[in-house]
Amino acid sequence: MTITSSAFRHEEIIPSSYTCDGDNVNPPLTFSDIPKDAAGLALIIDDPDAPAGLFTHWMLYDMSPATLQILENSIPKTGLQGKNDFGNQNYDGPCPPDGKHRYYVTLFALKSPTKLEKGATRQQLDNALEGNVLEKAVFMGYYEKPNNTSLPDGNNLDNYTDDRNTTDGQVIGA
Repeated sequence: MTITSSAFRHEEIIPSSYTCDGDNVNPPLTFSDIPKDAAGLALIIDDPDAPAGLFTHWMLYDMSPATLQILENSIPKTGLQGKNDFGNQNYDGPCPPDGKHRYYVTLFALKSPTKLEKGATRQQLDNALEGNVLEKAVFMGYYEKPNNTSLPDGNNLDNYTDDRNTTDGQVIGA
């Protein structure tokens, strides 16, 4: 079983349009080699590098095993969304407070449907997955917020010059 995306490759940078710094929409995902005996699919996107520990960005469960893709900014026709760690029942993209974070997209092929209601918590989904997984696939991308070290007029501090105390306008550290 595999997961791919037309937006970025495994272990590459996630484009900002799929983050809180952009449009905050889910990336397109494609699934292949789903086990023939799968009764359903579940998907979790999470960040293990969050300051307080594992942070869940999106949960989908009880998707049909015939689901082979999720289009950008959409949800599949089958399945339910759980409550992410932002408290929402939808996709909320990467938004790391600092540094480069890893974002894991994990697809689970299930032996039987989870039978969870819409808005289940991560703990409820984890419990429903326990002993119910035929196979799983993992896809990972990185994201780091853009560096914001500009002056109000748009000049970057790295190239700031100050000739008040020098004779030839040499670059000084900021």
